Amino acid sequence: MENQKGFKISQYACAVLLIVSSIALVAYQVVAIDDVASGLLYYVAQSFLLAGSIFGLDQYIRIINKHYKN
Repeated sequence: MENQKGFKISQYACAVLLIVSSIALVAYQVVAIDDVASGLLYYVAQSFLLAGSIFGLDQYIRIINKHYKN
């Protein structure tokens, strides 16, 4: 059980760091060249999609487990 808790923490940390890194890269490009490259926008979209999937899937599993325990 303790290993699973550590795994969830690492998943959440990875998701949050992914979002923060994408926002930081966009901010850097806006300041440096006053533009955002299309490849970076693709990276931001993928980052938010992955982070949302991590948080959403965990919530979905939690709801299913709660439903079947009752």
